[in-house]
Amino acid sequence: MRPGSAAPNFDFMGGRRVALVVSVLLMVGSIAAIALRGLNLGIDFTGGVMLEFAYADAANLEEIRTSMEGLGFAEVEVQNFGSDSEVLIRIPPLAAGVETEDIGADIQRALRESDSSATLQRAEIVDAEVGDDLTEQGGLAMLFALILIFGYVMLRFRWKFAAGAIAALVHDVVFTIGFFAVTGITFDLSTLAAILAVIGYSLNDTIVVYDRIRENFRVIRRGSPVDVVNTSINQTLSRTLITGLTTLLVLAALLVLGGEAVATFSIALIVGVIIGTYSSIYVASAAALLLDVSQQDLIPVKVDEVDSMP
Repeated sequence: MRPGSAAPNFDFMGGRRVALVVSVLLMVGSIAAIALRGLNLGIDFTGGVMLEFAYADAANLEEIRTSMEGLGFAEVEVQNFGSDSEVLIRIPPLAAGVETEDIGADIQRALRESDSSATLQRAEIVDAEVGDDLTEQGGLAMLFALILIFGYVMLRFRWKFAAGAIAALVHDVVFTIGFFAVTGITFDLSTLAAILAVIGYSLNDTIVVYDRIRENFRVIRRGSPVDVVNTSINQTLSRTLITGLTTLLVLAALLVLGGEAVATFSIALIVGVIIGTYSSIYVASAAALLLDVSQQDLIPVKVDEVDSMP
């Protein structure tokens, strides 16, 4: 806050118990969605073939599905992207012995029997083993990030703050993945990259609040921990809102103008920024209070000097 400017005085921590219930419900719902519905994994993780076709006019998806079934691809996914004249075809991993080099040309010939304007724009082939490796490495990347973050926050603050930060980050990651499970939006490698970026964004928000809490614990001597946390959140509220809104504006522009290639990346970041702003207030700070953080936790332990003289 600038000198002379008045900070707002919202009682954020007064609603921390309600927020705790909401957060628990969100986590349970997200985990249930991931377990029951699963993720619509892209070929980056599952392996398979992804083809993009362009038509002169609006494409008939039912005719395309019929053509694909005629070629023996019963589980194929066909959908529009970008416009009605652009079609994305996703084929599961091919059986052993099937040559992938000519599959795009074969499908294009089949589609041109019903519409001669069908043109293959892009073909991507990912081996199933590569997809498994990416899945494993992506999970390890998240795990290592959380472990390193816990160590960093514990060294910079105390373990109670580190536990609150990790709780907020796990909350954000699980909710964002759950959102993709509920909506069925494709979860691909760019989405994973966005979730790792969400971890960084959310942590930055949390560290800003924690810094102010630490400063205020040393300045405000008579206030309770709840008062100190409330004051700190209010003092950083304008920074949090400005950062979040400007980030969302950029991501909205990227989603609208960036096209299909960055759509899932943008959506994951938009969801992550919104839930990350919420968690830095109602999860990270509330978790520190739940662990009974106090002024004593932030006062360095003084070691008594022992006189070595007899």
